[in-house]
Amino acid sequence: MESGPAIFAGTAFTLFGAGLLLWTAIRLRHRAPVAHGVSPATAVALATLFGAVSFALGFWTFGRV
Repeated sequence: MESGPAIFAGTAFTLFGAGLLLWTAIRLRHRAPVAHGVSPATAVALATLFGAVSFALGFWTFGRV
């Protein structure tokens, strides 16, 4: 009964993390800014960090089901 919300949360975290990592990579490839008004190195580092953490958290949630 409790595995339904865990599966939903794991899917949401995994998709968000993968999407953020993919979006960041595409922005870098096109040499477009990742975030406006922020240092490019800081924006890339934070977007990659949060994408990787979210992706890992999604897989960790799946492992707990």
